[in-house]
Amino acid sequence: MAPLPTIALFAKFPRAGQVKTRLAPLLGEEGAARVHRRLVERTMAKVRASGLPFAVWYSGAQAADFADWLGHDVPLEPQGEGDLGDRLARVPAPAIVLGADIPGLTAEHLRAAARAMAQVPAVIGPASDGGYYLLGFTREMPFLWHQMPWGTERVLAGTEARLQQHKVAYRLLSELDDCDRPEDLAQWPELLE
Repeated sequence: MAPLPTIALFAKFPRAGQVKTRLAPLLGEEGAARVHRRLVERTMAKVRASGLPFAVWYSGAQAADFADWLGHDVPLEPQGEGDLGDRLARVPAPAIVLGADIPGLTAEHLRAAARAMAQVPAVIGPASDGGYYLLGFTREMPFLWHQMPWGTERVLAGTEARLQQHKVAYRLLSELDDCDRPEDLAQWPELLE
């Protein structure tokens, strides 16, 4: 039986002015940081509930700050330098790389990704903005990370095209919304409490 994938939750420290900057015009820098903190904590709860192995890949503060925030039992890995592709490329297979800005994520989405990886080498959780909220891979796939138009609506299509070009079978999970812009908050009023 193949080893379970490890969830690699990518998280920034909730420091005002450095996270959720597109929400700052509406909420202020402190308010945007509070929403980010809630999103990471909410995602962390789903990761724990999934029963899968996990680690938080952190940036924006020291490991000790993350341990004080998220728990001293949380495995921590530094994201390191470079663009998002450089940082994602450091995650060893088998893994499920995961963002923290998907309020509708459930533990079942994560378990479904792991189940899919028992049948195909890759799984994608598409986000409604044209990106993805998770990507699972059973082996190293460096072609997925480099020279990708990160932060655009072309990330999902580009990822699928690269998997097809390399003849890698993959499965899509259900599409979810992310929470990046002020209009996204209308769906998730509890993030503002």
